[in-house]
Amino acid sequence: MPHTPPDGMPRYRLLTGKDDAAFCRRVSEAIELGYRLYGSPAATFNGENVVVAQAILWPDDE
Repeated sequence: MPHTPPDGMPRYRLLTGKDDAAFCRRVSEAIELGYRLYGSPAATFNGENVVVAQAILWPDDE
């Protein structure tokens, strides 16, 4: 695995969005690139939709 994320992406990212299939795909794509989930997801309700957040982290060299 590369030492740094691809395409100049940051090591730490916080993905947020409406809790739907598109958000799940974004998280899945990040995992496929090599990111790892960091911590638990968070969820809130904005009066119309459930909005979720998931932190992801590029792993250190192991």
